[in-house]
Amino acid sequence: MIIVKVGGQKGINYDFVLKDFAKQKDILLVHGGKGVLEEISTKLGKPPVWVETASGFTSRRTDRETLDMFTMVYAGKQNKMIVEKLQALGVNAVGMCGMDGKSVIAKRKNIKIVENGKKKILRDDYTGKIIQVNPELIRLLIENGFSPVVCPPALSEDNEPLNVDGDRMAAEIAKSFKADTVIYLSNVPGLLKNKDDESTLIKEINKDNVEDFMQFAQGTMKKKVMGAMEAVEAGVSKVVFADARIENPITNALNGKGTVIQ
Repeated sequence: MIIVKVGGQKGINYDFVLKDFAKQKDILLVHGGKGVLEEISTKLGKPPVWVETASGFTSRRTDRETLDMFTMVYAGKQNKMIVEKLQALGVNAVGMCGMDGKSVIAKRKNIKIVENGKKKILRDDYTGKIIQVNPELIRLLIENGFSPVVCPPALSEDNEPLNVDGDRMAAEIAKSFKADTVIYLSNVPGLLKNKDDESTLIKEINKDNVEDFMQFAQGTMKKKVMGAMEAVEAGVSKVVFADARIENPITNALNGKGTVIQ
């Protein structure tokens, strides 16, 4: 099986992605919605707040109001946009989030952030770490001719929605299905040595040395690299970071265009 994760950043061409997706076999789509959420939440008077975690990652501040917007955009607007486009392409798509059928379970994090040089814990944040994937519903849909389109949020152990990272979700689903390949599509051609220079594309990474390349991962690419490490450690043969701005992005990735980890 191939797991494709497509981000929600500006510049991604969903028509290119979904037309190519419709031509593939034995494939599952996981999606994000970052750019759309930023746009809509800003219009609603609650622009995104980003915090720096004590471990050096950037995380979206997710209070309850933000979580409601997150669910509205990811599981609503973005998910159903993809379903609509796939149905028009002849793919019998079914949109779902990690909460549905308890497909993705997460544990609520105690997020430690750095603010004005001091560490503190966010007590009212609805961000989680995936601890379990229950693939029964996804598998049932696939076996009956449907094409699941999966996104965050996940479900907490207390049956609450949680904001989880879509890249990590794709890796965890890949692990549960023992997928052969995971493709991360975004608005850059792959992992770059210099994030502002696309000519610095890193074309190949040995799966045993992925951690050595974390130094080049900036912003959201950090979590993609983390997801890649988790996937290859779990037995996924190949992970590709590839460009979602060009035609046939999935086919290109399968043919080695982008950053290939194997």
